[in-house]
Amino acid sequence: MTRGSVLISGGGVAGPSLAYWLGRSGHPTTVVERAPALRTSGAGPVDFRGDQLALLDRMSVLDDIRANQTGMGDQVVIDRTGRRMSTFPSALFSGDVEIERPDLARILYEHSKDDAEWIFGDHVTGITETGGGVDVTFAHGAARRFDLVVGADGLHSGVRRLTFGDEGSFRTDLGLYVAGFTMPNRFGIDHSGLVYNTPGRMVMVSSGRDASVVSVALLWTSPLTDHRHDPRALVSEQFADAGWRVPDVLDALRDVPDVYFDTVSQIHLDRWSRGRVVLLGDAAWCTGPGGNATGHAMLGAYTLAGELALASGDHEIAYRRYEELMRRPVAKSQRTASGAARFLTPATDRKIRNRDRVYRILSSRAMTGLFTWLSKRTANTGDLHEYPLPGLVTV
Repeated sequence: MTRGSVLISGGGVAGPSLAYWLGRSGHPTTVVERAPALRTSGAGPVDFRGDQLALLDRMSVLDDIRANQTGMGDQVVIDRTGRRMSTFPSALFSGDVEIERPDLARILYEHSKDDAEWIFGDHVTGITETGGGVDVTFAHGAARRFDLVVGADGLHSGVRRLTFGDEGSFRTDLGLYVAGFTMPNRFGIDHSGLVYNTPGRMVMVSSGRDASVVSVALLWTSPLTDHRHDPRALVSEQFADAGWRVPDVLDALRDVPDVYFDTVSQIHLDRWSRGRVVLLGDAAWCTGPGGNATGHAMLGAYTLAGELALASGDHEIAYRRYEELMRRPVAKSQRTASGAARFLTPATDRKIRNRDRVYRILSSRAMTGLFTWLSKRTANTGDLHEYPLPGLVTV
């Protein structure tokens, strides 16, 4: 059977995960990534938990991920003097296995590159569907025709904009901004983290595999503003009076070469496909913090590839089944993540104290089982479907 050609826009997590399965299934697969090379920065580490480990095993990437895991321990909640207030157990933020985003991107690239064409430094500028395929234009490369197009290009998806319309029609902002970067480790931590809150703001500093550096994440609640401004200036303004060792963080921020910055948002679409074009991962749903976004992106890639195989390439049937199977876990995760601001950036000192009190109880030895269940409930989506995918490793 002839398998149609597929263009995947986006080389982060969802894109190479889909390329892994489609390439092995015999689809001529092309991945186009706007960045000039694999990205070396992102919004901090990502984690996997519960049922997601079985999927990683099926992809034969679990061993590589474990070999590069952060080994992160507990996150200690401190006050402005550095005094310990409570602890967030590693199960909350780090799952069963945690890995830095660039390491995961590299692993997925290495596992997909032999079965897919990769194009860096380019992006889709036009999509025109005809009866027999999709004509695609690019910012730099020559126009090409594909049988199917997949938008796996994140929250600000260009494929979604070209196919469904302006992002503002589908994006729901959760009232949070996030900035992330790495800096030298001046905090004396190793495989652990520090969490500091003032009303409406959070600073997280964590040290994983490389003890010489720390990952910094800053979150704050704010009405949506024009975030095209220099993120360094915006962060410095928001955290200027935050206390603790935040001045050290802001000093480092001025010199770092790369800063991740964005709104914390969700995407809500009535449909994830139109004709021969389909969306995957954050481009389709973007769950938000605590929503198992990375795990769902990889599960969605597996499901989409599997349904294309079952439908013998009939994209209408495959797209419909893919969406039917993914809607429930995505909706569950979006509901969980919608309350992120209340947990991450409590609005008052009293609410910060109440949150810390709850987590002191949950992290006690007597509550370990309940806490573990709570941390995995959006990841556990049930048994993985069996698909006729070459190279599938069943466990």
